[in-house]
Amino acid sequence: CYHCKLRMKEGDPAVYAERAGYDKLWHPGCFVCYTCGELLVDMIYFWKNDNLYCGRHYCDSERPRCAGCDELIFSNEYTLAEGQNWHLKHFCCFDCDCVLAGITYIMVNDKPVCKSCYMKNHAVV
Repeated sequence: CYHCKLRMKEGDPAVYAERAGYDKLWHPGCFVCYTCGELLVDMIYFWKNDNLYCGRHYCDSERPRCAGCDELIFSNEYTLAEGQNWHLKHFCCFDCDCVLAGITYIMVNDKPVCKSCYMKNHAVV
């Protein structure tokens, strides 16, 4: 088995993945996503860098995912903030929804807030 490295016994069921090559076989329970461990038998699978992936984790390796909407980002313009990727329109002030890409913001309770909302709603007077 390509995953667990145990010998395949004669007569045991085995999974063959054409994209992985003719020399690799898996026990049905070992045919899982490299990232999340989801069972991929009877599902669409992807093969990349000698590993199996479910659709979600294969796509995550190809494109960034927006922290705001959890969708893939296909635009060339997006922002990286607080260690996560965001569509420009989804990185916005938690209080007034103004877009924060490229402007100063303050984190309040792990949520981004624009400077004016911070002064109005959160700053000590």
